[in-house]
Amino acid sequence: MKSPNIWDNPATYELENRAVDPDGHLEATMRAQCDWTGRHVVDLGCGTGFHLPLFARSAGAVTGVEPHPDLVAIARRRTRRVANVQVLQGTAQAIPLPDRCVDLVHVRWAYFFGPGCEPGLAELDRVVRRGGTAFIIDNDPSRSTFGRWFRRGYPHLPPPEVVERFWSMRGWTRTPIDMRWVFEERADFEAVVRIEFPPEAAQAVIDEHDGVEVDYAVNLWSRRF
Repeated sequence: MKSPNIWDNPATYELENRAVDPDGHLEATMRAQCDWTGRHVVDLGCGTGFHLPLFARSAGAVTGVEPHPDLVAIARRRTRRVANVQVLQGTAQAIPLPDRCVDLVHVRWAYFFGPGCEPGLAELDRVVRRGGTAFIIDNDPSRSTFGRWFRRGYPHLPPPEVVERFWSMRGWTRTPIDMRWVFEERADFEAVVRIEFPPEAAQAVIDEHDGVEVDYAVNLWSRRF
């Protein structure tokens, strides 16, 4: 399925990546649950490879997997001088790696809605080593300013309690995290809002919200294999 934001707007999505979580709460929470030093990390749905260098600083090996060939090319250019990183074209439903070869899988805003992603979850069962960990980061629409915008923009999506039940029944643990969007310029904020929400909802957000900072709640779903 085509990504509605990054595939057609990689430069704008780069602005969003830079704005997300400037305080490092996501990385700190993940590291507290699973230290990936010296281990094999897979960033599934890696996009332009924004997060690959972060993992590469301490991981033994890092593999980015991305279905969109244009984004694969960008991710490869980004990491061409990072010896322990490879970027493969592939999907969550058919990860191009052998069985039981991965210690940590990181999935950020690629599986957010729960029901429907079962084939990808089956692939995690195949590629993650026993004792390994997977992290899935998604939006928490039940709270925060961004969550309110998300509910307004996507009212057809399953409610939070349905999504939470989906993950919990499959053995995943939820860790709520409060973070921020912080942009350098107002124009960057507006550009990102326009790729994240339908036009009418995006304009409402721009009209009602001043400044370049937004409180933003997410869920970190984790599972040990």
